[in-house]
Amino acid sequence: MIDREIASPASVYRRLLAYARPHLGMFSIGVLGMCLFAATDAALAWFVRYFLNSAFVIKDPRVLWAVPLGIVVLFLLRGIGDYVSNYFPGYVGRQIIKALRGELFAHFLQLPASYYDRASTAAMLSRLTYNIEQVAEATTNSITVLIRDTLTIIALIGMLFWLNWRLTAVALTLAPLISWLIQKINRSFRRYSARIQNSMGDVTRVTREALDGHRVIKVFNAQAQENRAFEAVNEHNRHSNMRLIAAKATSNPVVQLIAAIGLAAVLWVALNQVETKEMLVGDFMAFITALLMITAPLRRLVGVSVALQQGIAAGASVFEVLDEPTEQLRVGRSLNRARGDVEFRDVSFVYSAEKGAVLHDVSLKVPAGRTVAFVGKSGSGKSTLVGLVPRFYEPTSGAVLLDGADIRDYSLHDLREQISLVSQDVVLFNDTIRNNIAFGTTNASPAAVESAALAAWVLEFATELPQGLDTAVGDRGALLSGGQRQRIAIARALLKNAPILILDEATSALDNESER
Repeated sequence: MIDREIASPASVYRRLLAYARPHLGMFSIGVLGMCLFAATDAALAWFVRYFLNSAFVIKDPRVLWAVPLGIVVLFLLRGIGDYVSNYFPGYVGRQIIKALRGELFAHFLQLPASYYDRASTAAMLSRLTYNIEQVAEATTNSITVLIRDTLTIIALIGMLFWLNWRLTAVALTLAPLISWLIQKINRSFRRYSARIQNSMGDVTRVTREALDGHRVIKVFNAQAQENRAFEAVNEHNRHSNMRLIAAKATSNPVVQLIAAIGLAAVLWVALNQVETKEMLVGDFMAFITALLMITAPLRRLVGVSVALQQGIAAGASVFEVLDEPTEQLRVGRSLNRARGDVEFRDVSFVYSAEKGAVLHDVSLKVPAGRTVAFVGKSGSGKSTLVGLVPRFYEPTSGAVLLDGADIRDYSLHDLREQISLVSQDVVLFNDTIRNNIAFGTTNASPAAVESAALAAWVLEFATELPQGLDTAVGDRGALLSGGQRQRIAIARALLKNAPILILDEATSALDNESER
């Protein structure tokens, strides 16, 4: 599989931040909570210094009540900071996901038919579900850990400088090496994350094909073949995940080993300073406490890189779709109701150079009120020809005219208002028969729906059902027969009462009497 090119992390995050801008106030409250949480970590190291020096060096009696009270207050503030720093960014993150998911779904509905021809439906579903959830992880938990732990490290380093700047300078000598290593790790995480998302799209695709085609699989006893196909994509997904797991498992020990080397050097210098009385025991323990406390947020920062880079790769895949051009529904001349005169004038159409021309210089006039049937062998271009009328595709050359005007001059929304379509692949929604007939027709009265149902012979079977037209059809009309589904689709087209009615093998599942 060819890896998808990943947009730069900075550009992806800038686009994500645009979705966060309306919720800046809520996020700012979260950042205040992060600051409070980070400050309590530094304060804890200070308490260690105060307790040891006051109790064992200065012998201040106030330590008996000041330290216990201070610890309770400190952890109360820490709990408040922890709650605020998790809840408010989490709220913002889910708002971002709601907006992003809504925009992606709306974008799907506006993409041209040519995009659906080349795109995998499973990959599109994976972007809307799996990938966007990874964006949620990057915009909530990961960003919380990133900001909060960075602030904690800054606060602790500030405490270290306050306690002993020379020891801190020794400890920070390894910082450039750790920073470089984290950047290398981030790049590998992002690369592996993109591969995982691609492999999840393949898993979804194979699963969807198997579920949709379960009857064909049973009839042809192809279970073993489908199991092999699923095993291949499942193994590829496992392998991609193991590459990420291996990189993650390696990163933490390496960073911790480098940090341990720095800690050993600091301990050697610090113990010498204690030995020569340059440093009090409380200062020494506070310094070591702060230094050890840095390792936990540092480890989390390295660990969060996995989710963060997965989120960046997922965000890039979502924005890749959002950057696809959509149909411009409202651009062009307005059209109230057409007469219905359709003309194909020297129309040619090519899907791709490899396939060659599907239509070549087709000229035809269909006056309003006339019924015309296109007959030809399978693959001869019948569906392609009628698909040009609602502008699912644009002619490679020539023009399609409606009432004497090129259909490209009309608003796409208004043009499609003039057309009803019933195709061989009937699409029903998981709703009632009544609502499927009325789909897309605003303010359809119950009487109009029933009239269309009568004309399409839907009432013939619907009246025998316990709930009549209010009977649920199931997922994609699974509770109905093929002929019943086609009758509902025909009733839907009749209810729209458009000047142009396109039947693309729409009666293939009907009996002879119903078809007449």
